[in-house]
Amino acid sequence: MSRHRPKAPRGIQIKSLGQIEVMRKAGLVVSDGLEAMAAAARPGVTTLELDAVGRDVLASHGAKSSFLRYGAGLGLPPYPAVVCLSVNEQIVHGIPGPRVLRDGDILSIDFGAIIEGWHGDAARTVVVGEASPRVHELIEATRQAMWAGVAAVRVGARIGDVSAAVEASAMGHSGRKYGIIREYTGHGIGSAMHQPPDVPNWGHPHRGPRIVEGMALAIEPMLTLGTERVVEAADEWTVSTADGSWAAHWENTVAVMPEGLWVLTEPDGGEAELTTRGARYSPP
Repeated sequence: MSRHRPKAPRGIQIKSLGQIEVMRKAGLVVSDGLEAMAAAARPGVTTLELDAVGRDVLASHGAKSSFLRYGAGLGLPPYPAVVCLSVNEQIVHGIPGPRVLRDGDILSIDFGAIIEGWHGDAARTVVVGEASPRVHELIEATRQAMWAGVAAVRVGARIGDVSAAVEASAMGHSGRKYGIIREYTGHGIGSAMHQPPDVPNWGHPHRGPRIVEGMALAIEPMLTLGTERVVEAADEWTVSTADGSWAAHWENTVAVMPEGLWVLTEPDGGEAELTTRGARYSPP
């Protein structure tokens, strides 16, 4: 789940190895849920039915939802589901309901889980049935931008280096310019789903908080086929593109380890993608 651009962060939580290992358990629940909901996302299925799939995954692992009732006490209506399901022009925070998925739709699935008080958070965008090459390119550009940001995370770097890597990937993918959502960003994560630091999907290198061992970050670019402008629905949650263009969203939770990175929401810990990009995969 993305974070609205906050005010200046106050402090960054540093996790012990044991705490990161519990976050890995939560991350694997998230991975399982994303896989199950993506497999169930077929024409004729409602988004509420997909929420039920997510609930079943949480229950099977004895996990709690990071999303359910989020917002209570924060001036927002409590979020009523365990997953954010955003269709086509919806960017993030779409509320599951009676909407029936149709052939050619794209669906962003954003899911979070809690194990022993520690969170995992990730998102994927999938095609329902068949879609145009341009839509597939949008989804792949967003996925690549996420991995570019993840691979830029390293001890001694700064958050701006991550932001700049996401932006450069998004702008350079296949020579096509995409809208990069600025209103919502990635974030720190740990004993709460949203923590400092803010991780924008654009920016300048060598700026922002320094990355140190024990940090955990949710990297999550959101790209559109149009502009970066957004509108919020009357439900105070669903965020869509102002111009009606379609959007994609990808996210992973990554932990900064002593010798490299551990992507907590990927089944292989991120080994394949990190190695391809020359970043060091370093589980405990």
